[in-house]
Amino acid sequence: MKLHDLQPASGSHKPSRRVGRGHGSGRGKTAGRGTKGQKSRAGSGIPAWFEGGQTPLHVRTPKLHGFKNRFRVEYAGVNLARLTDVADGTLITPDVLRHDGLLRTSKTKQLPLKILGAGDAPKGVTIHAHAFTRSALDKLKAAGSTALRISWPDGLPIDEAAEAAETAAAEAENQAKADARAAGKAKAKRARAGGGAPAAAGKAAAPADDEAAPAAEAEAEEADAVAEVEAPAEEAEAPGAANGADAPDEGSETTDSESES
Repeated sequence: MKLHDLQPASGSHKPSRRVGRGHGSGRGKTAGRGTKGQKSRAGSGIPAWFEGGQTPLHVRTPKLHGFKNRFRVEYAGVNLARLTDVADGTLITPDVLRHDGLLRTSKTKQLPLKILGAGDAPKGVTIHAHAFTRSALDKLKAAGSTALRISWPDGLPIDEAAEAAETAAAEAENQAKADARAAGKAKAKRARAGGGAPAAAGKAAAPADDEAAPAAEAEAEEADAVAEVEAPAEEAEAPGAANGADAPDEGSETTDSESES
């Protein structure tokens, strides 16, 4: 095997179609584009979404307008009217309702149970559900039945007192934070309002200090000049006093000469 022996696999390279090369080529004249029309022109083309002028699919499709709550909880609702014939002392749970075919099921997922208030409430029963409407709770209480909320998806009983205390603590914490923010803003506002007066007073006092500075400098220079003038006079007096103390008096010399004679 040598380099000049290498060649592509059979059928991997297909020669390009030669169009418009005369009648004998089989694709002469119109070059396989048919007779006239938009598609036979060079450089023309129809978009894939073009539908001949009718309203295209992307225009006639309804748009998803509005707001969709991402945190919305979807419930499977059951009205009290469907539980009216339940015997006294029965325990009603989501599993029981699902087994009896009273709970709507979803093809993709199970939904939490919510008891709705339409109809008469059963008497003397205990209902475990993930949520209750206010009217359902009132009717169950009036009928002597018990309503117990359970968690989703665990199905564990929910302590109403602990939940209320936790909610109150969270609200108190949020209120404390809001009060602290309000106090901080008020303090900053007072600081900005009170900082203007001292600044203005300082600006007013500055010119007076600037005016007093040259006068003080002039007085200091004058005092230095007076000190320089007085200092040489004192120095001149000092040598005379020293000489007078050390040198003998003329009168004393005369007296000594006279005494010798």
